[in-house]
Amino acid sequence: MAALIKKLFLAFLLLQMAAGPAFAAAFTVRRGINLDAWITWPPEKKWGDETVLRPFPEWRRTVHLADLKALKADGFDFVRMPVDPVVFLSPRTAAYRDGLYSDVLDAVRLVNEAGLKVIVDLHLMPSGSDRSAGMQSVMSDPRQFAAYLDVVRRMGLTLAQEDPHMTAFELMNEPIVDCDTAAGRAEWDAKLKKLFAAGRASAARLTLVLAGGCWSSARGLSTVDPKEIPDDNILWTFHSYDPFVLTHQGATWAGDFIPYVKGIPYPPYAHPKAFRTALAATRARIKKDAPLARRAGLLSYLNEQVATVDTPKELKATMARPFETAAKWADRYGIPHGNIFLGEFGMIRQEYGSATIMPAAWRAAYVGDMIALAEAHGFGWSLWSYSGAFGVVQTYDGKAAEPDVLNVIRDLKPVR
Repeated sequence: MAALIKKLFLAFLLLQMAAGPAFAAAFTVRRGINLDAWITWPPEKKWGDETVLRPFPEWRRTVHLADLKALKADGFDFVRMPVDPVVFLSPRTAAYRDGLYSDVLDAVRLVNEAGLKVIVDLHLMPSGSDRSAGMQSVMSDPRQFAAYLDVVRRMGLTLAQEDPHMTAFELMNEPIVDCDTAAGRAEWDAKLKKLFAAGRASAARLTLVLAGGCWSSARGLSTVDPKEIPDDNILWTFHSYDPFVLTHQGATWAGDFIPYVKGIPYPPYAHPKAFRTALAATRARIKKDAPLARRAGLLSYLNEQVATVDTPKELKATMARPFETAAKWADRYGIPHGNIFLGEFGMIRQEYGSATIMPAAWRAAYVGDMIALAEAHGFGWSLWSYSGAFGVVQTYDGKAAEPDVLNVIRDLKPVR
């Protein structure tokens, strides 16, 4: 009998080896919040003045150890720390760049001192006319992508000696690449391998955080073959702001449709009068203010988006779809759900310069439902964000935000 058991055990081991890596990440996450990439958004033309950027990241001027400890007390176990890599690519910072990397390390250690884990997120953002680099240029220009890889290597070296159970390294935020075509998927596959190689060569012990294309969407993640990344110390991430028609109302930077949308409640069907009023006002704004050539298309798109949220069944399906996509992908490749996390989600509170404030109870209800979806699938999550337009701790002007969203986190049952 003992010989038979031994043979069966050996056969089991062989099957496990054939199945591939165990995907055992050193760094684990459950409940987190994103800190702010920028607070005052100083233009690049001012970056030659060291005092404009340092200490870096900028949140360190307003968020202190006691504030981070308060996050721990509220029930968070980690923060995702966005770091703008263009700061390290800009020729204006060359004279003091070593100090900027040192500042990031100091920020990591401050977060850890508060008892929180930290993901250092290279948070590349869309290109702008006032910047020397951005997501579009890094992805399209081989020279800029090579320079970005150098930033990945240098940041990896900066973090390499930190406790791998307390610090992880996310290599690129929301890559803009087409995941619906074979050419787009091939492009991201090739770039993801190069990013991984740069990160792993410089940070041998740290868990690396990787994503799919299409703005780190679940759909983009589903096109990635994790077997092409020869490593088991990986976390995979996706973002979801679905339904966008609710989460980004009034955001002037998010396309030519959503700035006209304001006041739609969450969930819409639970507030029928407010829903009808908001839709009527949105249609009126489009008819009055949108370019004539775009009005019919925007009104049609509004109707299409409303159809995804106007009944309990439709809203539930819209919100659940990204989680189901990520879960099916994980199961297909044998990745534990604990090695996947929802890196960003949230609902706008107040767009910069706008008088419209989303009622706190609506935001709290949305956040609670998204957390329930994530935790039902065994995924960790990190809420967007500490302050700014989506702020749950502070508003964009530094005042305390309404407590409703934080109360959702405070009231969660402890993780077992």
